[in-house]
Amino acid sequence: MRVINRLSELCSSAVGLRKPAVEEKSFSHHSGTGIALAVENVSFAYGSELVLKDISLRVESGEFIAVVGPSGCGKTSLLRLLAGLEKPLSGEILHQGKAVTGPDISRGVVFQDYSLFPWLNLQDNLAIAVNKARKGLPRSERNQIAEEYLDLVGLPGVAFKHPYELSGGMRQRAAIARSLALGSPVLLMDEPFGALDPLNRVRLQELLLQLCSSRTVQRTIVFVTHDVEEALYLGDRVIVLGTTPGRIIAEIKVPFEGERYRHKLFQSKEFRDLETHIAALYHEDIERQLEAGSVVSGEGASI
Repeated sequence: MRVINRLSELCSSAVGLRKPAVEEKSFSHHSGTGIALAVENVSFAYGSELVLKDISLRVESGEFIAVVGPSGCGKTSLLRLLAGLEKPLSGEILHQGKAVTGPDISRGVVFQDYSLFPWLNLQDNLAIAVNKARKGLPRSERNQIAEEYLDLVGLPGVAFKHPYELSGGMRQRAAIARSLALGSPVLLMDEPFGALDPLNRVRLQELLLQLCSSRTVQRTIVFVTHDVEEALYLGDRVIVLGTTPGRIIAEIKVPFEGERYRHKLFQSKEFRDLETHIAALYHEDIERQLEAGSVVSGEGASI
């Protein structure tokens, strides 16, 4: 029961995740209390290929930043830099005012490729994360917490299954559950819902917004997506990257304050106009780069 109560502090209702989303209501969640992440004039390259150029960005504590842009513009590379998994060619990345020099439990990552240990069942995959976050817990309690997080993302009754026994969407939900179990104040999410079916995508979007609006746990999120609609629905701010090399071509504050009703919001003219504007920004950038002959195809398109 204590574990359930603890999860309830993070999410107002885990049961709601398993209900069909009809007229979901979410809330503006940004209540920043300082700068969580700072990217200062960062450039990054793979070998001789420049991937990101002169990126500068500040993310406030508790802010939800959505990053959009065409394939190959460096969205994933930016996330890996923030996580400390890559080092910049130039410039500096700070977390709470300290230089990021490598991975840290304070910055959790959800990758595109699930990143679960294939030889462990889901319970053990999550129990490792729980142990990192709360050392010294008895094994039985770690396992109980792991199962609660699996239930939270809509995966009850699969704790003893291995990743290879699950669909891609189920593996991704398990990876999200593991990241949440770490309790990291910063979540870096690389297209986390891309492998999900539409219903579970909506459910996980709602869960994420509920977690962000928690008054007891403040989370800062940097969320990479190809879906402009998703970026506008989830984010406080949308960062638009131009094509190779990736540059910030626009920062757009999402104007939808207070309660957000999914169906009503998606049908509003203001929402649709903003969605069209953002998509046009990077499509126009691609056209300019093509005219200049600087868009590179091939291996770099998957970066």
